[in-house]
Amino acid sequence: MYQAIVFFDLDGTLFDDNKNVLPTSIAAIHEMQQHHILPVIATGRNIFEIQYVLDATNIDAVVSANGSYVQYQGKRLTAAVIPQAELAAITAFANEQGDPLGYFNNQGFRLSQANQDTRDNFKLLRLDAQVDPTWYQTQEINFLNVFNRDNEAPYREKFAGELSFVRNNPRALDTMATGISKQTGIRTFLKEAGLQDVKTYAFGDGLNDLQMFDEVDVPISMANGVFQAKNKAAYVTGSNMDDGIVQGLRHFGLIQ
Repeated sequence: MYQAIVFFDLDGTLFDDNKNVLPTSIAAIHEMQQHHILPVIATGRNIFEIQYVLDATNIDAVVSANGSYVQYQGKRLTAAVIPQAELAAITAFANEQGDPLGYFNNQGFRLSQANQDTRDNFKLLRLDAQVDPTWYQTQEINFLNVFNRDNEAPYREKFAGELSFVRNNPRALDTMATGISKQTGIRTFLKEAGLQDVKTYAFGDGLNDLQMFDEVDVPISMANGVFQAKNKAAYVTGSNMDDGIVQGLRHFGLIQ
């Protein structure tokens, strides 16, 4: 039985500003594992994007794509597949708006079109973004990015009850099947893995972490987090650049 479970967001949390995990954070995660505390990645990213993190930390439990794809002990627990009809509808609507779409599953992604925002976004993420506007038609798609900066309302109105939208960064909206979030992903993870009675903690910094904070026993915000995350947190730790992970784990006695 695990002594505790700790969910880690990546960008702005477990990642430093260069998208690397600090060596001190890796050492802390290994110490947790030695003391039967389970680390879990809970991220808007997809599995294929973070394999180097899983390799470095020996983490094999992931709530990915904001809860759209969940795995435990390296095996899939659940995946939320967006129906083809909805994919076709949002593709047509995004084309009308002039907005690129990113289509994602746990193995890869493609773009409907490219622009400066997509180029900047995937350069930052160190990903090779290929354009293939029909790729989604032959794939199980768990998650989308809608690339726009100030055009959320039309999407929320058009796809109410079908898709949910969370602004992940100034360039893009994370897009999931309605009812899917980090919160539901964590809930599913705990239920399917039989871990509902274990005390839970979560580290996060962004708007897509707020529902995760509602699901765990102890929410922890990074010092660089948005004010909404800090307001929900039981504790505000240091920043992602200043050993905030280690500080937070020590504060709650999860490591020495």
